[in-house]
Amino acid sequence: MKPITLADLRQLKKEKHKFATITAYDASFAQLFAEQGINVMLIGDSLGMTVQGFDSTLPVTVEDISYHTRSVRTGVSHAFLIADMPFMSYATPEQSFDNAAVLMRAGANMVKIEGGDWLCDTVKMLTERAVPVCGHLGLTPQSVNVLGGYKVQGRSEDSAQKLLNDAIALEKAGMQLLVLECVPTELARRVTEALEIPVIGIGAGNLTDGQILVMHDALGITARAPKFAKDFLKETGNIRDAIRLYIEQVESGIYPSEEHSFK
Repeated sequence: MKPITLADLRQLKKEKHKFATITAYDASFAQLFAEQGINVMLIGDSLGMTVQGFDSTLPVTVEDISYHTRSVRTGVSHAFLIADMPFMSYATPEQSFDNAAVLMRAGANMVKIEGGDWLCDTVKMLTERAVPVCGHLGLTPQSVNVLGGYKVQGRSEDSAQKLLNDAIALEKAGMQLLVLECVPTELARRVTEALEIPVIGIGAGNLTDGQILVMHDALGITARAPKFAKDFLKETGNIRDAIRLYIEQVESGIYPSEEHSFK
């Protein structure tokens, strides 16, 4: 299959064709997801909780993400892979250069970093050095200790405007994708319409360009799944049908429904 590129994702946004993405951590699941039609996958630092059993993403290292990125790339050659830059791996531009290089060599097409306009210089410099960047705004799990827990973000007008300003600034700096996590649907709509780049939501309503779920949430494995998650395996009885249903409901706008979103 022809490799998926950022140009393909921009075209989907232009055509208003919603797309589904999912986390992947190994070759077997990556291949299964690709066979069902998932063309974008995230090697997320969520593996700290889903694979390693920690209570946050903070213990995850660059070496962990690199290992799992190599594993996923072995399973899929055409998919667009986004690799998370873990906690404190991009605290300075110099750190980000070295660590992003490790992940790109492991098979990633893009790296993802969490944070607002303070990252503009890093985004600009990474992009200039041939490393595409995906931003992550809203609930940023690496900042759980600053945020005081896993809480919905952007509910006040001031915080919503700050998030929108951050998104616009990061796009101007060179960001080419954005993940919005746990924000009200209306704010997600405002951000999606303000940006030319694709916006992928998770707990951000159904008005973004794409959706992403942690695979363990989508398959009902997580013991205490978040409000925005849906167990597609429960509805279908087998993993392949569950992934196809997830894709269908994202593309049609059925998922996420109001019960999976925030006001």
